[in-house]
Amino acid sequence: MKPRVMSLVIFTCVVGLLIAPNKVNFLDAIFSILAVALGSGAAGALNMWYEADLDSLMSRTCLRPIPTGKITKKQALLFGIITSIISIYFLYLFSNLTATLILATTILFYVFVYTIWLKRKTSQNIVIGGAAGALPPVIGWAIATGEISIQSIILFLIIFMWTPSHFWALSLYKTQDYKKAKIPMLPVTSGIKTTKLNIFIYSVLLFPIILAPYFLNYFGLIYLAFSGTLGIYYIFICYQLFEAKKSNLEKKIAKKIFGFSILYLFVIFTSVLVDSII
Repeated sequence: MKPRVMSLVIFTCVVGLLIAPNKVNFLDAIFSILAVALGSGAAGALNMWYEADLDSLMSRTCLRPIPTGKITKKQALLFGIITSIISIYFLYLFSNLTATLILATTILFYVFVYTIWLKRKTSQNIVIGGAAGALPPVIGWAIATGEISIQSIILFLIIFMWTPSHFWALSLYKTQDYKKAKIPMLPVTSGIKTTKLNIFIYSVLLFPIILAPYFLNYFGLIYLAFSGTLGIYYIFICYQLFEAKKSNLEKKIAKKIFGFSILYLFVIFTSVLVDSII
């Protein structure tokens, strides 16, 4: 169920829920978040069901349950379908139709659009497919309000614009894995230099979106201080990668970007939460 990925999904969903103007009953909130977590895990399971052949070829994924024989593809498929249905049903039971429809759309988009359609066909797979991973704060907001707002859309855009540089950094130091599995990630199809340029461009494009909530008066100085500082540093290390000439240095900086990008997103959403409370 990809618990490490799920943890970030849950956190951004919780932030969306907590900063919304409406208050939600504690038990309804808890069960709604658990339903979103279950839906995220279900999508992850279905992803691993479909990509079991690729997972077995890649060092990063070869120890997952299906390649190691701990479960069969059929078991993974049934588990993914059943948990998807349960998650959607329980979210409807404890929240509202809007949040439920967004969760269902997220699962379907991740499985059918990203996993089955895009991932093996285009180097832009992670750009378009990133929409699924960017929806949890919108779901959280919808759980509380029953609607989608400009504020929740901005949170969506932050994750959506963050995703390409995050995953392309990973693909830079795992290029051989993707070549072996014949997945058309950007370094495989367009080369290292183009990938580095795209990582830098997306880090720059992300910056004004990160700052937008402050200038739109959604969040205050606490948010601006953290988002501005981290955003500038993120652009700096992405530029370092772009300027790097040696392959071992490129891989070192790419790993640094990948690790820092997770901290970056976590701190941004933490500052959203802290700023909203204070």
